[in-house]
Amino acid sequence: MPDDLTQRVIGVIAATQHIDAAAITADSTFAELNIDSLDGINILFALENEFNINIPDDAAKDLRSVRDITQGIAALLAPSGGAGPASA
Repeated sequence: MPDDLTQRVIGVIAATQHIDAAAITADSTFAELNIDSLDGINILFALENEFNINIPDDAAKDLRSVRDITQGIAALLAPSGGAGPASA
């Protein structure tokens, strides 16, 4: 998975949650970062705007870590479009 993609995801999470980006790693979980379900929704909206994608609701419910998000976004940005539509 491209490191620049991970860094962009970390940047969005840091900005949305007002957390120092240095405290977030690819292996950070939402629980470790004290991100609740409402915060998670806000992060997903911010990621959709950042990457100009649509994250399917059924995929969003399974996201529990920075790595999960990064892998999901990578799949949506893949030339084949991943498992779902890449845009609305």
